[in-house]
Amino acid sequence: MTPALVAALRTGAVAARAPVAVVSLHGPGAVTCFQGLLTNDVEQPGDGAFLYGALLTPKGLILVDGWAGRLGTAVSFTVPTEARERTLSIFTRSVPPRLAHVVDRTGDVVVYRLAGPHALGVAEAAALPVPPGPGRVVATLARSEVARAPEGAPFTLQLTVPAAEADVLADRLAAAGALLSDEAALEFTRILAGWPQLGAEVDDKTIPQEVRYDELGGVSYTKGCYTGQETVSRLHFRGHTNRYLRGLLFEGGPPAPPADGWSTVTHVDRAVGRVTSLAWVPEGRVAGAGRWIGLALIRREVDPGAMVRAAGRDARVVELPFAFPFVQPA
Repeated sequence: MTPALVAALRTGAVAARAPVAVVSLHGPGAVTCFQGLLTNDVEQPGDGAFLYGALLTPKGLILVDGWAGRLGTAVSFTVPTEARERTLSIFTRSVPPRLAHVVDRTGDVVVYRLAGPHALGVAEAAALPVPPGPGRVVATLARSEVARAPEGAPFTLQLTVPAAEADVLADRLAAAGALLSDEAALEFTRILAGWPQLGAEVDDKTIPQEVRYDELGGVSYTKGCYTGQETVSRLHFRGHTNRYLRGLLFEGGPPAPPADGWSTVTHVDRAVGRVTSLAWVPEGRVAGAGRWIGLALIRREVDPGAMVRAAGRDARVVELPFAFPFVQPA
């Protein structure tokens, strides 16, 4: 991560093409069918809702996570690229064709995400329609969608456009003041926000509450039934998870990363978790100056403030999302 990119994320705006797939449900029963699958509530916020959630196994384990946008009788689900086939399989198996049909839009659209305090201003300068508030999505006459993420998300806006218009959109965003980057920038903002990722924090044994779904607004406890709800609700009302997603603030040292392939977190000579994601945060303009941060699934009894040994280096456990008193503007 470069100092210029960190500076743009702190004081400007960054735009990057997201490595995602887009799968939609269309038809009179699309919203109802999706409501019976997602951990979050797509019915209560009404038309134009944009929210985060997951599809679960019957035992409450996360299969797919993503962002749902509701427009009329259609719901689009933007998921990690590697979750495309799994999402299509779940929808095809679970949704009756008489109620809604499944459309794989992945090859037809491109998704850009904007992050940084000036993201909304950049979108307005690029003549894009900005949704009236967080957690909303609007459609344009050009068959595009502009979604505004809820507060605390790792990006501010998600722009879904026809693939043929992707280069034009990138040029408009750059002309409006956005720093164009790649998916590494989105990974960086994800870690800063303490947001879980499929294949990193989330595997086939992860339940929503372990990876901050309550704090992220990714699960509803007031909606009707959905696949896996029994386990999620029982844990919420009667128990707690044994592990939890935390941040790691590595002690100062050379810019070499923590030990590659070694993810163990130990506390008082006992294994208490694993490192799941890492990022380097530059400080100012001094070459090599900065600090490593990370995400880790750690046993709940290890409180924020505790010192641990993580991936072969000393680190302090911190609350999420990250705050950076040690990062100075570039």
